[in-house]
Amino acid sequence: MARRMTRDELLAYVKSQIKEIDIKTLKEWVESGRPVRIVDIRERDEFEQGYIPGSKFIPRGHLEFQIEDYEPDRDAPIVLYCAGGVRSALAAKALQEMGYRNVYSLAGGFSAWKHAGLPFELPRKMTDEQRIRYSRHMLIPEVGEEGQWKLLDAKVLLIGAGGLGSPAAMYLAAAGVGTLGIVDYDVVDLSNLQRQILHGVEDIGRPKVESARETLASINPDVKVVAYNTPLNSENVMDIIKDYDIVVNGSDNFPTRYLINDACVMAGKPLVDGSIFQFEGQVTVYKADEGPCYRCLFPTPPPPGEVPSCAEGGVLGVLPGVIGCLQAVETIKLILGVGRPLVGRLLLYDALNGEFHEVRLRKNRNCPVCGETPTITELIDYEEFCGVPLPRREEEPAQAAHALEVA
Repeated sequence: MARRMTRDELLAYVKSQIKEIDIKTLKEWVESGRPVRIVDIRERDEFEQGYIPGSKFIPRGHLEFQIEDYEPDRDAPIVLYCAGGVRSALAAKALQEMGYRNVYSLAGGFSAWKHAGLPFELPRKMTDEQRIRYSRHMLIPEVGEEGQWKLLDAKVLLIGAGGLGSPAAMYLAAAGVGTLGIVDYDVVDLSNLQRQILHGVEDIGRPKVESARETLASINPDVKVVAYNTPLNSENVMDIIKDYDIVVNGSDNFPTRYLINDACVMAGKPLVDGSIFQFEGQVTVYKADEGPCYRCLFPTPPPPGEVPSCAEGGVLGVLPGVIGCLQAVETIKLILGVGRPLVGRLLLYDALNGEFHEVRLRKNRNCPVCGETPTITELIDYEEFCGVPLPRREEEPAQAAHALEVA
C-alpha cells in the first residue's frame, strides 16, 4: 500500500514541479513592460482588501474553467498569486496539467507584495443589489465584473425616443449603461404606442423624453438619464455629443441622419445606426477611422418624396424591437471591446421571410466628410441640403440594399 503524503510533503512535491517567481522579479517585469498575465486566485473578500495592479481576478474555484477565455495561449507567461503562495502553487500545477508551459506561482503571495511596500489597488465594490442585478452578466467571461464596470461607466447618446430608441434605451438601461442621453423634441401620440414601448396611454401628450426618463428609472435606478427636449441642429449637436462615448441613431429623417453622421465623424464618435420600413430593417456601425461613414454610401439624399416615410408606408410594430435590440447589442460590444462590431457590414433583416443577410460596405476615399481630402469640414444647413423640412418621428425608412456601395 502506497504511503500517503502529508500536507507539507504534497506542497514540497508540487513546488518541485512548478516555477516560482519572487516579488522583486515580478515588479521588474511589470515596470519593464514585459508581457505577463497576472491572475489573483484568492476569494472575493480577500481580493477586496487590495490587489496587485494589472491583475485579473479569477477565484481559485473558477480558474480551470475561465483561464482559457482569459488567456488561450499555452505559451503565454502567467503569474498566479494567492495570500501566501500555497494555493497559487497548487493552481500552477493544475494549469501545467492543462498544457500551460509558462506558469509561475508568486512566492509569498500578496502578503509578501504588500509587506514589501509595493503598490496595490483597492477594487471598486458593487452593492449587494448590483451583484444580484448584474449576476447573469458577470457569469459571462467576456463581461465579468470588469466589463460590468465598463458598462456602468459608459455614456451613450440616443437620437430619438421612438420605435428604435425605445428598445435600445430599455435594454441599455437594463444592462447597466451608466449614463443615457436621449434627444427628442416630440410628444407622445396614440399612433406611437403600436411600437414605441417606452411610452403608455397615460403618457399621451407628454414630451417623449420625460416619459422615457420615468420608464428607464423604473427599470434600473443605477442609470442616469439626461433628457434633451430640443430639436437637434448644427448649432447644438457638437455640444450635446461631446460628453458621450457612443451615439445610437434612431431618427427617421435625412437631415438628422446626415447631421448625426457628420457630427460623429468630426467628433470621432462611433455611430450605431438603424432604420426600418414595413417588414424590413437594417443595422450597421459607422466608425470613420475603421470603416465607411453614412456619406460613403449615400453622398447625397434621395429627391424629396422618393423614399416614403413610416407614416406614409407603415411599419410592423415589432420590427423596431428587433432592430433596436440589435443596436443595443452592437453598443454593448463597443463598450466592452468584445466580438466583431458591424463596422463595414450592413445587417439586413427581412421579417416576412425570417431572413438575415449581410452586405459588405466599402469606405469611399473620396467621401466628402471622412475621405482622404474631405470637402465638408464643418456642419452645414441640413434641411436645405436635403430639400425637406425636418419631420418629427423616430424611424427612418430602410433604404434599399441594392443602392449601397458593395465591396
